[in-house]
This record gives sequence, structure tokens and C-alpha cells, in this order.
Amino acid sequence: MALRGGIDLGGTKVEAIVVDDGHEIRGQARRPTPTEGGPPAVVRELAAALREAAAAAGVEPSSLAGVGVGSPGEVDTAAGTVARAGNLPEWDGVFPLADELGRALGVHVAVGNDVRLAVEAERVLGAGREHRSFLGVWWGTGVGGALVLDGKLWLGRGMAGELGHVVVKEGGRRCQCGRRGCVEAYAGRGSMERRARKAEELGTKTKLFEIMRKRDRTRLTSGVWKVALERRDDLAVALVTEAIDALGAAIGSVQNLADLDAIVIGGGLGTRLGQPYVERIAEAAQRHLFVADKPPAFALSELGDIGGGLGAALLVSA
Repeated sequence: MALRGGIDLGGTKVEAIVVDDGHEIRGQARRPTPTEGGPPAVVRELAAALREAAAAAGVEPSSLAGVGVGSPGEVDTAAGTVARAGNLPEWDGVFPLADELGRALGVHVAVGNDVRLAVEAERVLGAGREHRSFLGVWWGTGVGGALVLDGKLWLGRGMAGELGHVVVKEGGRRCQCGRRGCVEAYAGRGSMERRARKAEELGTKTKLFEIMRKRDRTRLTSGVWKVALERRDDLAVALVTEAIDALGAAIGSVQNLADLDAIVIGGGLGTRLGQPYVERIAEAAQRHLFVADKPPAFALSELGDIGGGLGAALLVSA
């Protein structure tokens, strides 16, 4: 039985798994994403997480058939490089992630776009199984997207599916990408945190940072947002409502163009907030649909936090 590794590299966490031929998880580990130190620090955490997952599976990393990594940023799968990953620390230039991690682990490493891999896993194993066409919306530190058309992941010329950089307000808020009015500037968890910090500095009362400290976190993770919403924190409610409105506008516009069967919501925030917020996003999108009486189905990711790792493992031929 061949075992494969899969790593989901997110803005706040690294999730590593070891799976068998039937996609069953044999070992698993999670570590925080570094906040400083650039790509070398990230590689160290990726290697440490995979070693822990392999140990839980009772194997050495070098015995695996290979390791796949799902990464944000501009990913060149053929070259194994990642560039301009704005939600990772000090990651502006091109970095040979596959080579460096492969050297650290002593195993072949393949790299792909994190959201595309998670959506591919949903297509093969999860909420997308019954749909010929769907949009995956990954709501987390940033806002990622991927399209499945006629049963296949649509890559375009290499950068298809960048939902987070669909403009929902001309001349609007500055996005991390440098442009204005992108969905991610309103709905990305990183952007939401920056707004929350600024609001608190200006005197707005909020429980967000109190919850963060009590949970021994340094950033506003999806779990922190969920607790704040459950406690009806006014600032959290306002920022999440704004995010949902932005997501709805972007999804509605994509649906008007592509006429998809379904929308699958995942990512850290999407998964943690769950079905009630999928329904709110569906309501927000409904307002923008040209053919309002034939909306797409809306579904929550079935694979949850583990989907990115499973999709990454699919990069490896067992």
C-alpha cells in the first residue's frame, strides 16, 4: 500500500496529512503558520508538520510516494515555485518551495494552488461529486476561488478562478494585491482583522481581541470570529455582514456569466461558520442574479479543514 503526504499551507495554519490509496487518513498534524522569517521559516514548519503526520502514520517521510503542497500565491506547478504569496510572511519574490521542502524531507514534492487543490478534492471526494459545474469559494485569510466546468477544473492560462480579486466596488478599499475594490479587501480575514484593529485603536468597543488573547492566539482566527459572532459582538457582526455582501456580489456576477450548477463554500471562515452562513451568502448572491428564479445550489464543503490536504495528496501519483 502506497502512502502519500498532503500539506495545506494557509495564512494561519499548516495542516499535514498522510493518506493511503483509498484516501483514508493515516496520520495528521497541525502547526501555526509563521508570522515572520519568510519562506525559509515556512519551509521549516511544513517539514515539521509532515514529519509529525508521518510519525503518526508510523512511517518515515522518505518512504512516502511523494508529498503534495497546496500554497497560496502565484504557483508554478511545473517549476515547483511560489511567488507573491501576500498572506504569508515576507513572501514577495519567487521561491523554489518544492525543491527546498523536498530536500528537507528526502522525498519528491509537488506544489499546486491551495484553493484549486481543495476544490479538486471536493470534486472527487466531496460536495462537488454530483455537479458537472460549480464554483468553489474559499473564505479564509484571503478569498480564493476555483471553477469546475464540464466535470474538469478550469485553469485558463494558469490563473483562472481568482474570485478574491473580482472588483465589487470601483475605486474601493485597497487590497493586499495593490488594487482597489477587490472582494478580498472586504471579505478576506486578513483585511477584516486590519479593519478591526484600526477600529479598536479609534475607540470602538469589541470582544474580538479579548477572545483572541484568551484562546492564546496572535491573530483573529476563524475560531475567534465564530465566538465573537456567537456573543453578538457589534464590530464582528458588522465586518462579517460586509464580507457576506461582497462575497454575494462577486458570486452573483460569476453566476450570471457562467450559469453554474452549484456554489461550494469552504475555507477557514466558511467551514467554521458553517451552513447558516452559507445560507446568508446565498441570500446575498440572490440579489445579484439576472435569472433569479433559477439560482445555483449552495453547499458547504464536505471535507472541511482536511480538504486542502486531501487535494494536495492528489498531486502525487501513488
